[in-house]
Amino acid sequence: MRKVKRILLADDDAGIVDSTTMLLEMMGYNVDSTLDGSIVPQVVTSTSSPDLVIMDIWMAGIDGREICRIIKNDPVTSKIPVLMISASKDIKASAIESGADAFLEKPFELQELIDTIEKLAN
Repeated sequence: MRKVKRILLADDDAGIVDSTTMLLEMMGYNVDSTLDGSIVPQVVTSTSSPDLVIMDIWMAGIDGREICRIIKNDPVTSKIPVLMISASKDIKASAIESGADAFLEKPFELQELIDTIEKLAN
């Protein structure tokens, strides 16, 4: 049986956060979520840092690509996989350039999300 993994989900769309959190918890993951992207760097560097970060690129207050750079440039957090999501399909290249390990365009298929999470979390 797989070790339960901790996922941090950051998106300013409460509907996405609620539905994705419910799905991930049904899959056996522990999920912390936030609508405020600006706190992601603090949560990631906390003593109980996540095993995977899923975040929207466009969030109020901060660009998800900048958060990704912060995570990937810190030796303590650089190995944490980051899955970036966005409704902007033309932004994938800049998400990957910022250090994201994977990218999904919204709206995404649930199976596509599950497959990507399983790949990154294991």
